[in-house]
Amino acid sequence: MTEITALWRENFEVYGVRKIWKELNRQGVRVARCTVARLMRRLGLTGAIRGDRTKRTTITEPAAARPADLVERDFTAPAPNRLWVADLTYIPTWSGFVYAAFVIDAYSRMIVGWRLAGHLRTDLALDALEMAIWRRGERRLDGLVHHSDRGGQYLAIRYTERLADAGAVASVGSRGDSYDNALAETTIGLYKTELIHRKGPWRGLDDVEIATMEWVDWYNNRRLHSACGDRPPAEFEAAYRTDNGPAILAGAR
Repeated sequence: MTEITALWRENFEVYGVRKIWKELNRQGVRVARCTVARLMRRLGLTGAIRGDRTKRTTITEPAAARPADLVERDFTAPAPNRLWVADLTYIPTWSGFVYAAFVIDAYSRMIVGWRLAGHLRTDLALDALEMAIWRRGERRLDGLVHHSDRGGQYLAIRYTERLADAGAVASVGSRGDSYDNALAETTIGLYKTELIHRKGPWRGLDDVEIATMEWVDWYNNRRLHSACGDRPPAEFEAAYRTDNGPAILAGAR
């Protein structure tokens, strides 16, 4: 019970039975899942339950020319830096809305870029993209597909030109609903459920930014992800580098 409580607290108090059970076994504590479930009930510990996303943050521009949909709702990738997805969300605070932009690598679900601001201008999404490019190294990202919804921020000339400069190809959802960018929506749903809804209310941009930095570090380096075989994204990518060499993270095919 002590180990279960410690793990639950160390992981933003969002792990349910399955992830606590998986992490205990990863750490060499052999225990049955039903035992974890029974002890968590006794302790009154529960995992986070995802809610709905209601506020729109990317405004569709149906009249604007947009890139083709190169993903067609298939958010799988054979290696890092083959497919990135990007989206925006909002956080209500006492001083007004704060907006967050994320760029996620589809292979490992790693958050490679993020940015918070008090506005929804193109700079917000562009700054998150710049972080992602910087984190992945200085070489060009030839062959990378960058996928987003139809939001004006992602169709802006400055944004599409920056993608082209980096060697990436832009892709935009063609059907105009949330399934067009489901992977980004899912990651943002985790962010809202595991951090924003559980740790609020928030005073303003500064405290949300600090908390987001801590959450992203945990998400990338310690949070177990079912799409990664119940490993953290960073560990999943490290295993790929071990098998295939580091060049892939610099955009090599």
